[in-house]
Amino acid sequence: MGIRCVTLLVLAVFGYANTSPVVAQTVPVEAFAKASPFSMPRLSPSGEYLAFATDFGGGNHALQVLRLADMQRTAVLRLPRYESPYQIAWVSDRRLVIAKGRKYGSLEKPIPNGEIIASDFDGQNQRYIYGYEQQNASAGLDRGFGFIEGVADSNDGRFYMRQLKRTPTNSMLYAVDTQRPTFKLIASINVPSLEFVIDRNGVARYAWGRDENDNHLLYASEDGQNWRQISQQQTGGIWTPAAFSSDNQQVYGRFSQGDGPSMLVMTNLEGGERDVLASDAFSNTGLSQWTHSPSVPFAASPVAGRPQFHYFDPGRPDAELHKALVGLLPQQHVTFDDISRDGQTVLVHLASDRDPGSWYLLRRSNNKLEKILSPNDAIDPALMAERRPVRFRASDGVELEGIFTIPRNSEGRRLPTVVLPHGGPHGVSDDWFYDADAQFLANRGYLVVQVNYRGSGGRGHGFEELGYLHWGTRVQQDVLEGLKEAEKQGLADTARVCTYGASFGAYSAMMLAAREPELIRCAVGLAGLYDLKMMYKKGDIKDTAYGRNYLGRVIGRSDEELAANSPTGVAARIAAPVFLAHGERDERTPIAQANAMRSALTAAGRPPQWMAVAGEGHGFYNDDNSVAFYRALETFLDTNIGH
Repeated sequence: MGIRCVTLLVLAVFGYANTSPVVAQTVPVEAFAKASPFSMPRLSPSGEYLAFATDFGGGNHALQVLRLADMQRTAVLRLPRYESPYQIAWVSDRRLVIAKGRKYGSLEKPIPNGEIIASDFDGQNQRYIYGYEQQNASAGLDRGFGFIEGVADSNDGRFYMRQLKRTPTNSMLYAVDTQRPTFKLIASINVPSLEFVIDRNGVARYAWGRDENDNHLLYASEDGQNWRQISQQQTGGIWTPAAFSSDNQQVYGRFSQGDGPSMLVMTNLEGGERDVLASDAFSNTGLSQWTHSPSVPFAASPVAGRPQFHYFDPGRPDAELHKALVGLLPQQHVTFDDISRDGQTVLVHLASDRDPGSWYLLRRSNNKLEKILSPNDAIDPALMAERRPVRFRASDGVELEGIFTIPRNSEGRRLPTVVLPHGGPHGVSDDWFYDADAQFLANRGYLVVQVNYRGSGGRGHGFEELGYLHWGTRVQQDVLEGLKEAEKQGLADTARVCTYGASFGAYSAMMLAAREPELIRCAVGLAGLYDLKMMYKKGDIKDTAYGRNYLGRVIGRSDEELAANSPTGVAARIAAPVFLAHGERDERTPIAQANAMRSALTAAGRPPQWMAVAGEGHGFYNDDNSVAFYRALETFLDTNIGH
């Protein structure tokens, strides 16, 4: 954890705006394989302390607190093995709450486990606030699943907690005093799994979510107890409230029409009289920037392409500061991740396509940036490759986005190519920001082609639905047409193409090899999904009604179709060498998936290269295992399409 203090001008001229040529050099595998040890930094309301999650490796996580005046640790709250902070929120200048979660592999976000604990900044006065381990109901609430829904503006140790039961039939919201603790029911609605939007006076005014069939739901209330449903016909589209204006008379939220991309809007209390603050015809508007308390948005950016902020409220001091930083740091993407209550201390995150990002502290008193958390100092941005967003049209006319990562000093002509489909597939997308897989491969001399095929996230619900029931067909065609675009631009050498992906990306890598056996020279799958029918019997998606309905919507139920669109069902058509890697404790795509693919390839006379890792889940936690995989990947690619 390094600390560096420089003026804004020096940072811009000396650090990130440096465009002098750098000789290409091979960066050690370990630099790319290293997992980020820091995440979710949160400033205390006073700006005195910083809390953040820490990954010590080996499934060991903790919450740490720093006193920013002297950068000394005031607390280290270690969690049980494989548990990690899922949410962190300060409830006063010196007290915070932590919702715990569990991560089942490096490819997945932590899953909340419903437990919430509280602590002072120095680790004292710890309390088990809520969860299934609650020993009694003396606090006035039966055990269950808790989720941090927001923090009271009073800054007096209270927060809002959404409660779920094991068999939820309704959604409930409590105001929680973390000192005693005590719980006061402030909202209840007889619909399960809804999120609440709370006004500036602490009243729950909206509840929203999706039902088991993925239909959008929205309800409004004046008191948190009496609810009425708001239909899409009333609002003219899908309206999702997010926050109230400082006077409680207007609402900031997301709005999409005809299942298209979402835009940032300000509306009246019924979702009408919309003022569009930021929108984009191609992709969702996201990456919004908010002022200090009372927090309201002042800028936002489309999620596609290289993000460019639109300032719709540029006169606010926070907006002026943000715009100045963006001007001084043209090579970086600047975000305000947190701001103290008085606006004098700002937590700034700087990142780019070449830079995995670091957090800086900006104090308005001296206008200096001080680096406080750097997740990966082993990566030198000057040695990384350009990630170039491109737009192209598929053969049926649908406009798509690709991201091409072009090796440094390669002249970008007829390069050996790795097609790298993303996981998901739905609700997930590739973007311009630093990507460890893509940068590792580019550093080894490969052009990397990524495609946000139909079904990907970031472009509205309608675009996601275009990928439903087309996993093995149109989705794969989109990826191939992205490769064709790279060839058209003179970047890709289609005589030297391999595919590599993780999770659904591994599925795609195998399907591409089966569809184009003469084009694909090798295929690599990590933590892959290879047998669609097996998803109904193994893995965690099937465990909920929503998950089972999801499978029916996106892959179908016909045995014949499931087999035809499974890599195991078309393994005999794969002519290229295959490398399969999998964690033996994977709960999302159990190792039975990889075993089935291995058996199918062996039966076809092409046994794959194999790497099964004990103790690992959906992707590798352990840095040593990641290093071993990257080295095996490097050798495998070099053997098949190397120079």
